Amino acid sequence: MPGKQDLLRATKLMQELTLLKPSALKMLNQASVNANTFEAVAREWHANKIESWETRTAENVLNRLEKAIFPLIGKMPITDVKAPIMLDVLRQIEKRGALDMAKRQSQVCGQIFRYAIASGKAGIDPIPSLRGALKPGAKGHHAAITADGLPEFIRAFEQIEGRMYPPTRIMFGLMMLIFVRTSELTTTEWKEIDLEKEYWIIPWQRMKMGKKKLNPRKVDHHVFLPSRGWAMLRELHQYTGNNRYLFHNLRDHQKPATNFGILAAIKRMGYSGAMTGHGFRSLAMGVIKERLGYRHEVVDRQLSHASGDTYGEAYDRALFLDERKVMMQQYADYLGSVASGKVIAGKFGKAA
Repeated sequence: MPGKQDLLRATKLMQELTLLKPSALKMLNQASVNANTFEAVAREWHANKIESWETRTAENVLNRLEKAIFPLIGKMPITDVKAPIMLDVLRQIEKRGALDMAKRQSQVCGQIFRYAIASGKAGIDPIPSLRGALKPGAKGHHAAITADGLPEFIRAFEQIEGRMYPPTRIMFGLMMLIFVRTSELTTTEWKEIDLEKEYWIIPWQRMKMGKKKLNPRKVDHHVFLPSRGWAMLRELHQYTGNNRYLFHNLRDHQKPATNFGILAAIKRMGYSGAMTGHGFRSLAMGVIKERLGYRHEVVDRQLSHASGDTYGEAYDRALFLDERKVMMQQYADYLGSVASGKVIAGKFGKAA
């Protein structure tokens, strides 16, 4: 309940407002409008959301707004940004061929408008009115080759690997073998790996589900590198073993590399648009289930997909560890047989 002093201050303010001339009231209203520009409200929304995001997500959201949205409507009062204006803004993004980006920016702007409505700075959200007006983006998951396309893909890689920068070649090879997320591979530090005892465990804090602000999944990820992979890491250690990261930034060795090397190799192989860094995960899921006969849930745990709600953390830690270790070696053996032209497939796992 407001105190006596609060009521007195409110009464005095109302008395002062009634004494203002219409021109002064107009100036006050204009000042309020100027304070509620689209950019000002968007930055307020961003600051309100930032604690629930990963640092990189927060940076990306703001950076995209600053590049694509603020230059066009940032200085406009948010109440003046109607559906036709918003459609024109998003079509500017579409003209660059970035259809998926236009869709994502539409979703972000929708959140900003809803925040503005909730905080009394706007009355309507124009985004729902744009439904059907934007061009449809690409449907489906990240581009990935199938098990049938694996032999040709490997041959394409063999044609360029001799000319690749050695750490990049090893990065590509490891992605084929262990299919972790590219960000989890490129930010791996040498301290997470024991070359002598041959174990590699990624702390849960670096995993996608572990980075969630709410209810993070606190399960370390066992990589289960096959024998061929350990040979790759020992070779890599000769190049980067004195640095913090397995794959360091070429300009600043204290920073990790990006996945640019993998994407560049895919492009040189002629698979741009047909394969992505994330596609190695889809490829592995298909091969291990279809060609090696493993159950979906076993592969799913190795992919570190969210499973706590269904199986429980103890189930993930204990029940599948031994089976996953064997599975990873058999997957590496399968890739080797494809490369040599002597493909060996069989029901190694217990398919459901």
